[in-house]
Amino acid sequence: MFGAIVHDLYRLHFKDERRERHFLASIAFLITFGAVRGITAMIRAGVGPFQNVVAGTTHIHHLVWGILLLIAVGYIWLGEVGVRSGWAANLTAIAFGVGAALTLDEFALWLNLQDVYWERQGRVSIDAVLIFLSLLSAGVWGGPFLAAVGRTLVRRRRAS
Repeated sequence: MFGAIVHDLYRLHFKDERRERHFLASIAFLITFGAVRGITAMIRAGVGPFQNVVAGTTHIHHLVWGILLLIAVGYIWLGEVGVRSGWAANLTAIAFGVGAALTLDEFALWLNLQDVYWERQGRVSIDAVLIFLSLLSAGVWGGPFLAAVGRTLVRRRRAS
């Protein structure tokens, strides 16, 4: 029942497909940014199943995958495939958010042209700015929907 309510609220607040795509890209960005930061911390600590991706002796930074994903999404959008509406448009919006997060998470790498990911200049301001912008963007595009879900949760708790 709650799932149906959330679905109805989602459809109500995202009648404008452009707004929906912005929201999905923002959420994908936020989730990917958090996941990548967690995974890279685990790799650095030698914990868990994750390892750096290498080709021979070259470390392939996640920036590369982000750039490739952004190029693919851009190419799809140039052909207007999946841009107008529907699941393909939503999927490319999510892919754009993922690609942007992978790329911007290593902004310090392309700014300094060296791997400073775990150095002071690679983390402090980038982390704060990206997290803030991600939350702000998700709130701007999804604020009314998220608020409606919150109100529904409160009403359900009061009723039970």
